[in-house]
Amino acid sequence: MGQVEATTQREIAADPEDVFDALADYSGTRRKLLPEQFSEYEVREGGDGKGTLVHWKLQATSKRVRDCLLEVDEPTDGELVEKDRNSSMVTRWVVTPAGERRAKVTVTTTWTGAGGIGGFFEKTFAPKGLNRIYDAILANLAAETEK
Repeated sequence: MGQVEATTQREIAADPEDVFDALADYSGTRRKLLPEQFSEYEVREGGDGKGTLVHWKLQATSKRVRDCLLEVDEPTDGELVEKDRNSSMVTRWVVTPAGERRAKVTVTTTWTGAGGIGGFFEKTFAPKGLNRIYDAILANLAAETEK
């Protein structure tokens, strides 16, 4: 078993604080950002950043659905960390300034992958699929915050 990682980033023409606030708003904005691969979205505790507990199902491929129950933390300014209670998956969202009224958003997800040949294929193809999903989320985030 090895560590699998997927990283995507995008610059957004909006104030970094506004971008972070939109990402951290699990009870409102976040739901609107999610593409069709997400279903059964439900905020179970909190709803704004640290202390939030959120559930969704992520259909990464036609055959693979991951049931996620995520605890949200904010270890540093501009950083959201989502830890899945149901797996080893951890997603880190980092929003940093990228010039005047510009933000750079980087999202990185890591998890412990399978072993053997299945693990090889997971490590090779899963990050590409996840990056496509994150590209869609970041495009929606840009559309939401660049108003």
